[in-house]
Amino acid sequence: MKRYLILEDGSSLAGEGLGSSIVSTGELAIETSNFGYQEALTDPTNAGKILIFTTPMIGGNGINAIDYESINPTVKGIIANDVALNISDNENFQDLDSFLKEKNIPAIYNIDTRALVHRLTKAKTIKASIMDTNDEHAFDQIKALVLPKNRSASVSTKNAYAVPNVGKSVAIIDFGLKHSMLRELSLRKINATVLPYNTAVPDIKNLRPEGIIISGGPGKVKEVQGELRPILDNFYGEYPIWGIGLGFLVLSDYLNFQLVELPKAYNGTNYPIINDLTKQIWQVAMNIDCLVLPNSVQLELDQKYYDLHSQLLAGFSTKNKAIATAFNAEGAPGSLDALQIFDDFVKMMG
Repeated sequence: MKRYLILEDGSSLAGEGLGSSIVSTGELAIETSNFGYQEALTDPTNAGKILIFTTPMIGGNGINAIDYESINPTVKGIIANDVALNISDNENFQDLDSFLKEKNIPAIYNIDTRALVHRLTKAKTIKASIMDTNDEHAFDQIKALVLPKNRSASVSTKNAYAVPNVGKSVAIIDFGLKHSMLRELSLRKINATVLPYNTAVPDIKNLRPEGIIISGGPGKVKEVQGELRPILDNFYGEYPIWGIGLGFLVLSDYLNFQLVELPKAYNGTNYPIINDLTKQIWQVAMNIDCLVLPNSVQLELDQKYYDLHSQLLAGFSTKNKAIATAFNAEGAPGSLDALQIFDDFVKMMG
């Protein structure tokens, strides 16, 4: 079935439709992972995005029960150069087309993704639609659309829930957490309680946690400051705190570090960072659009992790038992180089 990718600049690209036949509009985002398309599709941080996969082909591995980062994906669509329509005959795997239909996600392939990515490098944000036509009415629709704000509120859990274990107790503020993060905590026997994004300070105190995690998620710092500032005012310096992704940005802003917008958001794997203390280089997964200007840091830090592409600060730990990482330490998709951060956080809790 022929479908069109409509861009707000008035251009369109024709390709083959896959998955759901709905019309969908969102923000174009470049997904640079060469593997792990299922994790990228189900990552809540990608809520509201239409993902452009730069790898030449996706779909060959199918969809499995283990690699979900959330059960109900919130991406608005996917764009690919080519798609493997058939997978091995294994009842434990689902083909990509039927998965997309089931989750009501449209896709379009046979698109020159290299040319599309090149165009995106010259623009900050581009709205796009996957549609059946490319007439004037279609362009009017996309120009009139306003992208939703505070997407983290829409992907956060509505009710608190427990992820029981027998070790340290941790409260997780959910702005769009990934299942693989919970898995790594469980492997370390962490007894976790996942809380909604708008959890009040007394609710956290009643849990008597030994540490707090502010998860990653979609959205901007200013959209979640109101919920997180009271939490940081009450608990920063009292409990170990780990901010991931959006949590990294909020914690950096709270410490008066200057956030610098990246020329193009990092969304994928194999981003090199270096530990300033050990000079060890890790390949990490990131899904973020800002990092910290090193010269703005007026606080003595125990650890500093620099992004080798931009020379900006992509992670740090403070003497007040706080860790902040712009990267996803669990990878998924990505390398496992940064798993040590989970162990560092557990040690902070004593």
